[in-house]
Amino acid sequence: MYELLQAILDSDEKTALRQLLSTLRSVSGKHYFLRNEILHVFADYCQQSQKPAYFYHSSSIGKLIHYTHEMIQEEESTWFVIRQKIASQEVWRLVSDFSQFELMTPQAFLDMSDRLVNRYQPHILEIDLHPFYEDSPTISDSRNIGQGLAFLNHYLSDRLLTDPEYWVEAVFQALHHLKYDGIPLLISDRITSGIDLAKQIKPALKFLIQRPSNEPYAEFRFHLQEFGFEPGWGNTAARVCETLELLERLIDNPQPAILEAFVARVPAVFRVVLISIHGWVGQQDVLGRDETLGQVIYVLEQARSLENKLQAEIKLAGLDLLGIQPHVIILTRLIPNCEGTDCNLRLEKVQSTKNAWILRVPFAKFNPEVTNNWISKSEIWPYLETFAQDAEKELLAQFQGKPNLIIGNYSDGNLVASLLSRSLKVTQCNIAHSLEKPKYLFSNLYWQDLEDQHHFSAQFTADLISMNAADFIITSSCQEIVGTPDTIGQYESYKCFTMPNLYHVVDGINLFSPKFNMVPPGVSENIFFPYSQTQDRDPHLTKQVSDLLFNREASQILGDLDDIDKRPILAVAPINSIKNYTGLAELFAKSQALQEHCNLILLTSKLYPHEATKPEEAEEIQKLHDIIHQYDLFGRIRWIGMRLPSIEIAEAYRLVSDRQGIYLRFALFESFGRSILEAMISGLPTFATEFGGALEILDDRDRRFHINPTDLARTTEKILDFLNQCDTQPEYWHETSEWMIQRIRNRYTWEIHTSQLLLLAKIFSFWNFVAPEKNEARDRYMETLFHLIYKPIADKILEQHNLPCSN
Repeated sequence: MYELLQAILDSDEKTALRQLLSTLRSVSGKHYFLRNEILHVFADYCQQSQKPAYFYHSSSIGKLIHYTHEMIQEEESTWFVIRQKIASQEVWRLVSDFSQFELMTPQAFLDMSDRLVNRYQPHILEIDLHPFYEDSPTISDSRNIGQGLAFLNHYLSDRLLTDPEYWVEAVFQALHHLKYDGIPLLISDRITSGIDLAKQIKPALKFLIQRPSNEPYAEFRFHLQEFGFEPGWGNTAARVCETLELLERLIDNPQPAILEAFVARVPAVFRVVLISIHGWVGQQDVLGRDETLGQVIYVLEQARSLENKLQAEIKLAGLDLLGIQPHVIILTRLIPNCEGTDCNLRLEKVQSTKNAWILRVPFAKFNPEVTNNWISKSEIWPYLETFAQDAEKELLAQFQGKPNLIIGNYSDGNLVASLLSRSLKVTQCNIAHSLEKPKYLFSNLYWQDLEDQHHFSAQFTADLISMNAADFIITSSCQEIVGTPDTIGQYESYKCFTMPNLYHVVDGINLFSPKFNMVPPGVSENIFFPYSQTQDRDPHLTKQVSDLLFNREASQILGDLDDIDKRPILAVAPINSIKNYTGLAELFAKSQALQEHCNLILLTSKLYPHEATKPEEAEEIQKLHDIIHQYDLFGRIRWIGMRLPSIEIAEAYRLVSDRQGIYLRFALFESFGRSILEAMISGLPTFATEFGGALEILDDRDRRFHINPTDLARTTEKILDFLNQCDTQPEYWHETSEWMIQRIRNRYTWEIHTSQLLLLAKIFSFWNFVAPEKNEARDRYMETLFHLIYKPIADKILEQHNLPCSN
């Protein structure tokens, strides 16, 4: 980067840079600029200065501007946050006389950011996690970020090759350690070492080869135990033989594929906890509040899939012979004032499962006026520590033993997962497909101004603690971790940031850690399936939903359609500023061509401002009403503001597909987007925001279906191009529809998700067993952050909740 910067200062481009910086300051009068704004101003500058075409992209200054993600102008200098490649950024300072660029430290940049908002203090706590990752295995190539499982498989296989005696003994100890309620699995005390294990495999295989391949394990169980092998290797002679052969090959010639295949067969997970605390977790018509709906659906489907997969693994391992059954618990909070739902039941069975349950634990009653009611995710922080303590007792009693895997969801669930994992010494997995910090621009810089509404100080601290304490983190996409060349990833945003007057994060997370793994969720194919599967569609449901979408009059429906034969554009989402319904309505309103081609159908859970639970939600609803009236969209728009069950939403996707419509996800940012999966599997051609995980869902290399919600003209052009092509080539809509169906079926299924999740749990459990000392210092550091930073913040929120005027 130094050479590029020096090239600018040593050429005529220095004048262009000076003029550009002056233009930036004069255009907005601001000091802080983000990438999109910088690029727009630079493009205008190039046009107005009549620069040649190459100048915007290929000149030295053009390259600098495209690498720059933030720019801050002070009186005496300009700071550039330069991200030449993903997961790596540098801060350079250009002095006022344009004589030199200086490479600055993260500490200097954070100090300067504090000065920018007039909240600089000379001595502030610095959080630096880098030392705790220095001696840990680290991915070297940024292209492999998010593929931690593959990396660890190679790493462990290499260790088996370079130090075979130690690692064979480690494998033996890990297998010998496996038990279920005190019952030994895989290896008995007859085998006393790794060398002994290796010796016993051959006679056991010789014995098994002589048995009929399909002979049930029960028929030769006691013979196999004479060799020192306990239940868990397989349910038939052939299966046991295959598993032992994998172990023998692993010992003799370690290869990543062999290690993965063997570990996948190891029966190490039987009891799983899924934590979703704040979400009004129920079933049927109680699927969360608007802010938690997606999370609750995700957790319920994951629980069902996990139970099915564990049941299949237990049977294949031959452990059903011992009466072993999987046990999955969704841990959430019990809400006494449950508004007619079942959220006040301590225990509720998950529908369509044998042994998966919702376990609800109440918050300690610091102030019953608060804790007896639903509490928003932004207010939940004071209750998590006592909840974790109470939940631990409940879980141990319900499981009648310790869980094997704890999975946190969202920031609060992940923090509780960290507390439980630390106490129980159980493998921890984090899931946080939508972190708040990158969603709200400058939320860390202005956290004090936003504290009463959002309590970001508690949330961001909780995120730092849990993401570093987790054994592994699963994400839906690589975008969640490190973004794209043009955007910062969600986890990457925690790498270096300031909370003025609270702390500086110099290095908050190792993005190259193998703990990061991409394991996208699936879609429930018994509910969401292609429109063309007419034999699976319920005619009564089809008629009911069709009437809802196109004809019915009701108090929660706004707008009648003049011509219901136009192609429908469907949008389904909660209504808030991020989901950007107002932007979508404005896009539709400003395009006469779109209105001539299409009707716009909006599915939300609310229609009127008084139904909102938050001021910003009410404001967004009112803005949408205002746009509809301002542009007189009546007759071309239909807004259905009611909570619909999943089966009706699924049929809505199919009905819009019947009419060869499209689905539009116009969010300003979408960490992943479950509705994108649901629309695509239904056969509905889908356009989705380019900001977030939809880039990977669509895998749209020519970006036909990626849209920029801030560029209305270009988005309109893309949609019209598609519709015109469908009009001139009738088969084009069907080809697109089929491509999207197959894209979801090949990659986004719960079967794939659960297999990968359990494999990760087993690999990281083994890693923790053979190298536990690598995490202890880091975990102690997390405890310090929890007690010295997080708890005082939570206590302040609790004080507010305990005030007499609290609601």
